[in-house]
Amino acid sequence: MTGLSAFLILVSLATFVLGQLFLKRGMEASTSGWRSRRFILSFGTGIVSMTVSFFLTVGLLRHFELSYLYPFQGLTVIMITLLAAFSLREKLTVQLTIGSLLISAGVVLVSLS
Repeated sequence: MTGLSAFLILVSLATFVLGQLFLKRGMEASTSGWRSRRFILSFGTGIVSMTVSFFLTVGLLRHFELSYLYPFQGLTVIMITLLAAFSLREKLTVQLTIGSLLISAGVVLVSLS
């Protein structure tokens, strides 16, 4: 793997995670109306971010096997859990933390076989 490939994989993961966070924030803002500025900006940013992630992933699949790329998706569970706790002020429990780590470890173990 080249440095550029690693960078693109990380950008793909980061845009996916940011897309999820912005969509969540947008849906929270939808309670004040679908035409509110906060909803439109958050939801639109989430859609754009998820679109960038999708096309980066499709491009990466052209060069790497799915069984190689998919374990990196396990990192998104940890990233979303931590960023949701900090940016969305969601409660981070011990059970949630252990579950996220186990999911990520499981994905890595499956990819090694």
